[in-house]
Amino acid sequence: MQAAPVRATAIPSFTDALRAVEALLLSSGQRTARRNAWTSVLEDRRRAKDRVEAQRVVEQSFVTHL
Repeated sequence: MQAAPVRATAIPSFTDALRAVEALLLSSGQRTARRNAWTSVLEDRRRAKDRVEAQRVVEQSFVTHL
């Protein structure tokens, strides 16, 4: 009795599949623009989180010094 053959290629992730569809539908300039826009969104979210944290520290510091 023989063992089942081992699969040689990895199953692509959902992200890989989306990138493949994106590559088919958009030109490279559009792909770059979309990725740059998403990077900006993520950076804006990070800065907003940092602002909230800084505000919390300032308010906590103010309360403890009263």
